[in-house]
Amino acid sequence: MPPPDRRRALAQIYDVFRARGWRETDSDTDWDVAWVDTGWIRENFDTMHLEQHQRVNHFRNHYELTRKDSMNKNLKRMQRALQREDKLEEARKYDFFPNTYVLPVDYGLFVEEFKNHQAGTIWIMKPIAKAQGKGIFLFNKLSQINEWKKDHRWKPDNPQAETYVVQRYIENPLLVGGKKFDLRIYALVSSYMPLVVYLYRSGFARFSSFRYNTKQKNLGDTYVHLTNAAVQKSAPGYDAGAGCKWPLRQLKLYLIGKFGVGPTDRLFLEIQELIIYSLLSVQKIMIHDKHCFEMYGYDIMIDDNLKPWLIEVNASPSLSADSPQDYELKFGLLDDLYTVIDVENKLGGNVEECVGGYDLIYNNGPVKTDKQSCYSTRLGCFDDR
Repeated sequence: MPPPDRRRALAQIYDVFRARGWRETDSDTDWDVAWVDTGWIRENFDTMHLEQHQRVNHFRNHYELTRKDSMNKNLKRMQRALQREDKLEEARKYDFFPNTYVLPVDYGLFVEEFKNHQAGTIWIMKPIAKAQGKGIFLFNKLSQINEWKKDHRWKPDNPQAETYVVQRYIENPLLVGGKKFDLRIYALVSSYMPLVVYLYRSGFARFSSFRYNTKQKNLGDTYVHLTNAAVQKSAPGYDAGAGCKWPLRQLKLYLIGKFGVGPTDRLFLEIQELIIYSLLSVQKIMIHDKHCFEMYGYDIMIDDNLKPWLIEVNASPSLSADSPQDYELKFGLLDDLYTVIDVENKLGGNVEECVGGYDLIYNNGPVKTDKQSCYSTRLGCFDDR
């Protein structure tokens, strides 16, 4: 039986399908849409023949962007390629991901980098293929890495050693009420050739339960440093009624009140551009297939200079809802997704600029904004779907 979160997510998907008048089938071949996990794609996709109309929710090598080590590799590769082509202005735009190394293969390089920073600089370790905050820890001394190496039977040539990424920790996050938060933003890619990207207007901010600090004694406190909802739900005194999320629009209004319209608008435009640049970094290596689409869940941190940082990209963002508001957001997210994908051919193959809560931001090139709008992007604006 699937775990509880997985069952709730499946129930949400079934609700959307039923609301659209669609019926579930037991057939392995006679179907129109399939919502599958990444393991199914890996095991089945290459052995199947799909009909013209059939659509499935992952690209074959989605992991090029959604696995932490692959994302880092591709972003760095894109940055270097632009530098070699003397496109220095474009290369400078790829400054939105923290300094990252893959362990154990980059351990020597990481140690050299570690020594170049002042004592006490904080780093964060993450297993490449886990989610919901599992296996993550912070450190500021190499001796703490040595303890981890012993626990993981770590040797450079040990195939059993679990692969981790280590990143420079963002020590100056923007705080609200003294608490750290990150953003979950949803982007839909309906095609990689040409690249067609939709951004969902709604999203949410996920907050930690306790006030942020970087004291040595608190580096191991996941409730201070990790904003994953799965982590925060287990925090002492967690209020399930209040939850740990703010709607993205509520956060945007808060930021406008604190920093003004101009700086807030620039921040949200930079988030939109960050998403486009990350997708461009994998466009040429992604195995395009007309039957495939992908709804990515972007995790983005904002520092106290209003600079956005890409933390990771999820191929299977959680669709389970922990409040009526969360349910409404994710129902609309999925329902509008299938309107964009247009299995029923109601759009006649046209690429619409606005479909429900989705806004077209890239169609073989950036989509220009409405000159009459006071905002550069509709991300975080009122969702009038």
